Amino acid sequence: MSLPESTLKALTEIVGSDWVLTTPEDLLCYSYDGTFHEGRPDVAVLPGSVDEVSAVLRLAHREGIPVIPRGMGSGLAAASIPFEGGIALTLTRLNRILEIDPVDMVAIVEAGVITGDLQQAVEARGLFYPPDPSSLKHCTIGGNVACNAGGPRCLKYGVTRDYVLALQAVLADGRVVRLGARTAKNATGYSLVHLFVGSEGTLGVVTEVTLRLLPLPRAVQTVLAEFPRLSDACEAVTAVLQAGVRPATLELMDETAIRCVEEYLHLGLPLDVEAILLAECDGEAAQVAEEARNVAALCREHHASQVRTAQSPKDRDDLWRARRAISGSLSRQRPNKLGEDIVVPRHAIPAMVGRLKEIGRRHDLPIVIFGHAGDGNLHPNILFDRRNPDEWARVQEASAAIFAAAVELGGTLSGEHGVGVLKREFLPLAVDPAAIEAMRAIKRALDPSGILNPGKIVS
Repeated sequence: MSLPESTLKALTEIVGSDWVLTTPEDLLCYSYDGTFHEGRPDVAVLPGSVDEVSAVLRLAHREGIPVIPRGMGSGLAAASIPFEGGIALTLTRLNRILEIDPVDMVAIVEAGVITGDLQQAVEARGLFYPPDPSSLKHCTIGGNVACNAGGPRCLKYGVTRDYVLALQAVLADGRVVRLGARTAKNATGYSLVHLFVGSEGTLGVVTEVTLRLLPLPRAVQTVLAEFPRLSDACEAVTAVLQAGVRPATLELMDETAIRCVEEYLHLGLPLDVEAILLAECDGEAAQVAEEARNVAALCREHHASQVRTAQSPKDRDDLWRARRAISGSLSRQRPNKLGEDIVVPRHAIPAMVGRLKEIGRRHDLPIVIFGHAGDGNLHPNILFDRRNPDEWARVQEASAAIFAAAVELGGTLSGEHGVGVLKREFLPLAVDPAAIEAMRAIKRALDPSGILNPGKIVS
């Protein structure tokens, strides 16, 4: 669709001419996310206040224009791509940290605040915001809420949903609602706050979030274990958790991930092993030292060939630099990658890793395995060249097989990336038909005209 000049003029009157973008080169910037998909909006609008967001949505509702809420475009499920044109509503100008309260242990932030910036701000006050997606240096809190983002620390601390106490959102017709409270407890009516967390912009546009904070851990210890066999690394994950040790993180990298990162960063990672486990313990110093020793001992018991502990902040930073560089390093191997986000029960981690290897062999595709092994959230990445029709067909078959295997093992389709478009057709594998219809009913109730991020999650 193309928007009439009268609509563009009205949008300009709402947000100002500098914040209504229509040139092809500008629109290209709002046509993609962290996937390989693309869809061009008719206009990109960057509001500077909740009142402007409300006015844009009132206009869109009146004229039946699709609105695709967007942060920094780092999503991995094609949830912020404007496949049907319309308005790319970009919230990056709403980027203020409004309050950090050390007594109530909350932070109140606008949706466009960068996650890493919030973490630095609260840590400077001796506080802690645990969710840490790999894109934390450029992803936004609004995007994290939309996808219920996680990250390595979710093993111990949980995901974004566990920290959202309240939020402000603009509904499809422009009404502004405030949900939840800044209190530690709230049993007042339906938990509508958590209905919006993970809704991927399909129910409303989140503009402000009240987040629960924790005290900053006093000590941190990072352990890296090298395993000649991937299966032993998977068994070590289970052993650590069964022993009652709860690291903040327990991350897995397979041999392909290790090789890709080493070729990219030259950090001295071992190239003669099938897997690395990266564990981090935090808390009080004595407790952390004991947990780290236990993790190291359990890894050795499960045939780790070498276990080392970071001896300095630089050592720790280098280890995490390797983990966070995996996704980017894979682009050096093949033109395209499909990064999946399946979750299985912890006991099924070894079986799921075995299934992933078998699926890669069966479809003759490299599948790189890494992710948050401690909570069963794996990120198998399929490397391929989409210009090759035969290879793309095999990628689609492999992706379907991965989802089927995860569900068969008692898991589900996504742990932190969301459904978006990429997983929408597979939703019936993991969600009961009655539950899907309930989702559709909620969507119709809050967005009867279907203008908010159409075609995402459920259609």
